[in-house]
Amino acid sequence: MTNRLKKPPAPLTKNDYETLASFRYALRCFLRFSEEAAAQMGLSGQQHQALLAIRGFPGRDAITVGELAERLQVRHHSAVEMIDRLVAGHLVEREPNREDRRSVLIRLTQTGEQTLEALSTLHREELRNTGPKLRSLLQKLAESMEKPE
Repeated sequence: MTNRLKKPPAPLTKNDYETLASFRYALRCFLRFSEEAAAQMGLSGQQHQALLAIRGFPGRDAITVGELAERLQVRHHSAVEMIDRLVAGHLVEREPNREDRRSVLIRLTQTGEQTLEALSTLHREELRNTGPKLRSLLQKLAESMEKPE
């Protein structure tokens, strides 16, 4: 019932468009940095993201193929192909899932851990530089959405 009473959103202003464009630009600059850093380590940006998704998965240091596919927003078979390449590069390993014998868990190897550590250190430093700009733009977007309609 409340959906019927809800007012339509206020039209976007020129300032809103400028803020959105600036935010997308700042994100793209960070992603470009990330892709270039990964390439210097011999990885694609998506392979770096896979290593980070595995290591950063909540509550565990290993992840199922399905969970990795979800984290990367790719299809299951694409995640399997990426895992195959990461296994070939000695960055991850497969192990039996003791809780569900129908699946396997993907875990970083020592080489994978070291590679991710190096990349994450670079990314943390880059975020020290770009983080304040992103934070400011997010705040501006949030304030714009809170404007009375």
